[in-house]
Amino acid sequence: MQRAARKGGTTLLLRWLAGRTGAAVLLVNRSGAAASPPPLPFGRAEHDLVLHGVREATARGLRSMTIDEQDLTCVVLPLDGPPGVRAPFLAAVVPRPVPPGLPLLLADAASGLSLCWQLEHTRQQQRRLRDADARLREAVVHLLMNGQVTTARQVAGALRPALPDVMRMYVIEGPHTLRRAVADGLAKTVGNAWIVQCPVYANHLIMLAPADYESHAGTPAEPAWPRSVAETCCIGVSDPVPLRDTASSYAQAFHALAAARHCAERRASFAAHPDLTLTIGPAAEAWAASFLAPLRAHCARRPQDPDSGELLATAASWLSFSSHAATHLKIHRNTLTARLTLIQKLLGLDLDRLADQAALALALRVNAAGIPPRPEHRTSDAGGTAPSLDELLASPHVVAWAQRQFHPVRTPGVPVSIAQTLATWLSFDGRIGPTAAALSVSASAVRKRLARSEALLQRSLLRSPSAVHDQWLAQRALDLAERSTAPRTALPASPGT
Repeated sequence: MQRAARKGGTTLLLRWLAGRTGAAVLLVNRSGAAASPPPLPFGRAEHDLVLHGVREATARGLRSMTIDEQDLTCVVLPLDGPPGVRAPFLAAVVPRPVPPGLPLLLADAASGLSLCWQLEHTRQQQRRLRDADARLREAVVHLLMNGQVTTARQVAGALRPALPDVMRMYVIEGPHTLRRAVADGLAKTVGNAWIVQCPVYANHLIMLAPADYESHAGTPAEPAWPRSVAETCCIGVSDPVPLRDTASSYAQAFHALAAARHCAERRASFAAHPDLTLTIGPAAEAWAASFLAPLRAHCARRPQDPDSGELLATAASWLSFSSHAATHLKIHRNTLTARLTLIQKLLGLDLDRLADQAALALALRVNAAGIPPRPEHRTSDAGGTAPSLDELLASPHVVAWAQRQFHPVRTPGVPVSIAQTLATWLSFDGRIGPTAAALSVSASAVRKRLARSEALLQRSLLRSPSAVHDQWLAQRALDLAERSTAPRTALPASPGT
C-alpha cells in the first residue's frame, strides 16, 4: 500500500511483485497487449500462455484462472475498474513448482493494483480532456486569426465562455515551465476569457477577453491578475477591436509586449499609430489588386496542391511568424518551403529581400482591410495601370506618417547611433551580421541598439510579428521625399515600381 500511494504506483508494485516472487508479472488487456511495461522481459512462451489464460478467464467470466503448461504456470486475475471501463488483468508466469502462497499474494496485490490503475486511468483521461480542450481553443483562435469568424463561433459553441463581439488581446510572456500553472491561475481569476497556450512561442499565453470588462465602479478595469502573473510575467495589451480583427489585435498585443519588457510595471498597452493602409487610402487597393493578381489567379493542379487561398494564408503566416509559420499552419517545414517558392515564382519576388517582404505584407494588409478603390484608381481593360508602390509612398500624407514612425528614435537625447543602426539594419534586409560589419561594431551591440529601438518605438523588431516591414516602408518614403527635394544617386527600385 505504501508503494501504491506513490506516483507511478502500478510500476512500483509490479516491480516489487517480480522481485518478491521471481515471477514474470505484467498488466495485460483483453487482447493480450501489455497495459503497462513489464518489469522483466517476457518471452514468447510466457506471452502465449498469458494470452491463453486471459481468453479463458474472459470467456468464462472467472475471477481467477490458473493454467499449467509444460514447466510453466500462469495465474491470471482481473482488476477492478470503474463502471463501463474494462480494467486489465494481472498476469504472472512462474516456473513450476509454484511457490507456496503465490496465488494469495497475487490476489492481495490485485486490490492495490486496482486502486493504482483506476487513479492513473482517471488522470490519463483528465489529461486527454484537457489537451482536447486546449487544442479546440487553439483551433478557434487560429480560425479567428484567419478571419473565419463564423466557423470559429460554431466550434466555440461547444465550449465556454461565448466569444465576445468586441475583444482585447493579451499576450503574456513568462517562464515556459510555469505556463500551464499560469493558465490555470488565469482561468480561475479572470472570468469570460479565452486562454490559449501559444502554439508558436513556448513561453507565451494568449488571452482573449471582452473589451467591456469593468470594475465595480462601472469604469474600464484590468483583469484581476493572479500573483504568478503579476510577479513573473510581462503583459502586452491590444486596443479594443471587433472579433473579425483578431489578427491585428494579436499584432498589437505582441508589439505592446516588446514595450512591456522595458517597463517597471511589466505591462504595456498598444501605442496606436496611424495605419499605413488607411493613410494611403483607396489608391492602395488598386496597387494591391495588381500586385496580388498572379497569386489570386493561381489554380491548384492536383488535389494536394495549395490553391490561391492557401497561398495567401501561407504568405500572411510566414510574414508574421517567419520560420514558425509551419507550426502556426500545422504543416511540415518542407511544405512551407515549397509554398514560399511557389509564391515567389508567381509574384516575381525574392523573399530574402526586406523590400519584397514589405511590399507583400502591405498588399496583404490592404487586401484584408477591404478598402474600396475610387473609380480613377481602378485598373481598366482599356490600358489603365495601377499606381506603383513608390508613387503611393511618395504621397505627402505617407511621408508625414513615415516621419512619425521614426520620430521616437530621432528625438533629442536619443543617441544618434540608435537611428543610424536601425536605418543600416533595414538597408541590409534585417540581418545582424552585415549591419555589425558596416558599423564596425559587434553583433551584440547591434542587438542592444535594436532592443533600445524597440523600447522607443514600442514595437517588436527582433521577434515576429515584427514592425520591420512598416519601418522599411517608412524609410523608403523618407528616402523618396529626400530624393524629390535634393536630386542624388538613383535609389534601388522597390517592388511594384
